[in-house]
Amino acid sequence: MLKVPDHQVAGHRGDGGKLGPLVDDSGRFYKPLQSDHRGDTELAFYESFYSNTEIPGHIRKFFPAFHGTKTIEASDGSGPQPHLVLEDLVAGRTNPSVMDIKTGSRTWYPEASEEYIQKCLEKDRNSTSVSLGFRISGLRVHQNSEAGFWQPEKKVVYSFNADGVRSALRKFVSSNLSLGPNVDPDCLYASKVYCHRGGILAQLLQLKEWFEVQTNYHFYSCSLIILYDRESALDGRAHPKVKLVDFAHVMDGHGVIDHNFLGGLCSVIKFIRDIVDEDNECAKCEVNLGLKENGFYKSSTEPELDHEAC
Repeated sequence: MLKVPDHQVAGHRGDGGKLGPLVDDSGRFYKPLQSDHRGDTELAFYESFYSNTEIPGHIRKFFPAFHGTKTIEASDGSGPQPHLVLEDLVAGRTNPSVMDIKTGSRTWYPEASEEYIQKCLEKDRNSTSVSLGFRISGLRVHQNSEAGFWQPEKKVVYSFNADGVRSALRKFVSSNLSLGPNVDPDCLYASKVYCHRGGILAQLLQLKEWFEVQTNYHFYSCSLIILYDRESALDGRAHPKVKLVDFAHVMDGHGVIDHNFLGGLCSVIKFIRDIVDEDNECAKCEVNLGLKENGFYKSSTEPELDHEAC
């Protein structure tokens, strides 16, 4: 049985007669293969990435597993269409908290049409993309069985300024959202999600190390997905994950570092690091993250990240 993903926070949803992704019960995510150059670009990226022997094994974990393409009935009722078959990032998670962060101050790609560039520029300038190097595209935070999920409307998320982004990143790891918007987020889960050795910050730092040297690809309009299990966090195991998605505008790097994506990634790291630095519980985790170097926590160089909380 194919169904619309329950935990999608950005992009086009495949309900209400619209074209969008579907998932099954075996952990597969079916993304419609766009009929224009975007579909060809994304498929070519996955084929290139997973056949590239230069990609380190611990970096491949940050990308959805790729299972080729398959023609299935489209969600909009238009009949059979080819879909990318990918890993369902939240498979096996009951109530995951998910955030989509579009990374890079520039979301338009070289050789794009003037119309497309202007469209992207308007979004980039009116959001935090230009000012911060990234913007939150959507988020969904599980509160509890009674209150359900907190998911602000897209127009609210789009209107975030720097303070709004900072608040959203704090709320993402807080337990008291059901008490109302005027309550200061308690960041109860920051030490379990952001700052332990296998947490979001350590994973982002591993990605940063790769982006500082990789010159094969330039990632335009690509998103970082960060997610964790709220209920498991109560038991000390939040299972935090970082993944990269949306590769319809990936370009050949031509031997040049992707400074656009790297700059946005560094900015995301800084915002999360500030929350870590403010949290008393996170201060106890510094020994597992390593000493600070040039203002950043050094990440573990081990291929496998330790998912034990501090």
